[in-house]
Amino acid sequence: MKKSLMAAGAALVLAAGPAMAQQDKPIKIGFVSTFSGPTAVIGNDMRNSFELALDHLGRKMGGRPVEVIYEDDMQKPDIGKQKTEKLLQSDKVDFIAGYIWSNVLLASLKPVVDSQTFLISANAGPSQIAGELCSPFFFSTSWQNDQTPQAVGEYMNQKGVKSVYLIGPNYAAGKDMLSGLASTFKGKVVGQDLTKWPDQLDFSAELSKARAANPDAVFVFYPGASGVQFLTQYAQAGLKGKIPLYTAFTVDELSLPLQKELALGVPGAQQWVHDLPNEQNKRFVADYRKKYPGLRPTYYGAQAYDAAQLINSAVVAVNGDLSKKDAMRDAMRKVNFNSVRGSYKYGNNHFPVQNFYLQDVVKGEDKDFPLSLKTVATIVKDSQDRFHDRCPMKW
Repeated sequence: MKKSLMAAGAALVLAAGPAMAQQDKPIKIGFVSTFSGPTAVIGNDMRNSFELALDHLGRKMGGRPVEVIYEDDMQKPDIGKQKTEKLLQSDKVDFIAGYIWSNVLLASLKPVVDSQTFLISANAGPSQIAGELCSPFFFSTSWQNDQTPQAVGEYMNQKGVKSVYLIGPNYAAGKDMLSGLASTFKGKVVGQDLTKWPDQLDFSAELSKARAANPDAVFVFYPGASGVQFLTQYAQAGLKGKIPLYTAFTVDELSLPLQKELALGVPGAQQWVHDLPNEQNKRFVADYRKKYPGLRPTYYGAQAYDAAQLINSAVVAVNGDLSKKDAMRDAMRKVNFNSVRGSYKYGNNHFPVQNFYLQDVVKGEDKDFPLSLKTVATIVKDSQDRFHDRCPMKW
C-alpha cells in the first residue's frame, strides 16, 4: 500500500512538472506594423494601445507572462512577409497580430495559417480573406474593408446625394473602399480614379477631373499623410464648400491636428469613436491619455487594444494550454471580453458583425485639443460584410 501511494505521488509530481513549466513559459506574440516612415504614427498608436491592454491585463494571460516582439513591415508587402516568417520560424511565436495594410496582410497570410498559428488583424480587412481565403486561424478586430465605406454610402443616400466621384489609392484596400461605397450608394458614380500608392501625394489631376464631372459629392479614401495632403489640395483647388466631401479613414485623431479646420464639415463613418459611452472604452481612452501625454487614441489603437483582449480570452479559456487550439478558437468566436466598441459578434468568416457610426469634427469639446471627433448618430446596426457567404467555414 505504501509503495502504491509513493508511486501515485511520483506520478502526480511528474504530471505537474510540465504544467508548472508551461505556466512559467511566456506567451509569445508577434506584432507586425509600420514603425518607420511617415505612417509610423499609425504603428506607434497600435503599439501604444496593445501595451496599454497588457497593462490592464496585469501583463499576464492565463497566468503566464507575455512577451511581445514588434516588427516593422516598412509598409512593404515583401518586408512584411519576411518579418512574419521570422516571427514564426525564429521566434516561434504563439500568436501574430497587427497589420495596417491589406497588401502586406495578403502577402503574409499563407505562412501564418499554414503553420496553424492564430493571426489577429487589428486593421487590414481585404475582401479575399473575408471570402475565399478565410481561415479558421484568422480573426479580425477591425472590419472588412468594404464595411466602413458601405456605411458612408448609406449616409449619402440619407442626405439625398444623387451623384458621386470616387478617388482612392490603387492597392487592395483602396479598391475595396471604392467598391464598398458603390455597393450601397443608390445614386450614380460619375467617375473614379485609383492613384499610385503609397508615394503619390499630388492629386491635382484627379481633382480637376472631379471638378469637370460636376458631381453632387466626392468620396475619398486616403489614410495617414495622404489624407492630410488630399484635404489640403481639395481646399486649394476651390472645391471645399462647393462639392461636399465624404470620407472613410481620411480624418482621424492622428491626421486631425494637421488637417485642422480643413476637416470641418467632412463627415465619415467608423465602428469606434473615442466618445462611445461604454465603461471599457472610457477606461481605455482615459488611461491612454495618462500613459501617453499629449496623445489621443485612434481607431487603429482601439482595434489593437481589442486584439490583445481577444488573444487573452483564448488563453484564459484553456488555462494557458496553447495546444488546445480548437477550444481557443471556440473562445474567440464567442467574443468573451468587453470590447471598447461595445458588444459585437463574429460572422462565419471571423470578421465582426457590428455597428457603424457617423463621426464629425467639432470644436471646443476637448479642453486639450481645439478639434475632436464626435459620434453623431448610428448609421448601420449589426453590419455584416458582403463576402461572408463566399467563405466555406461553417460553425
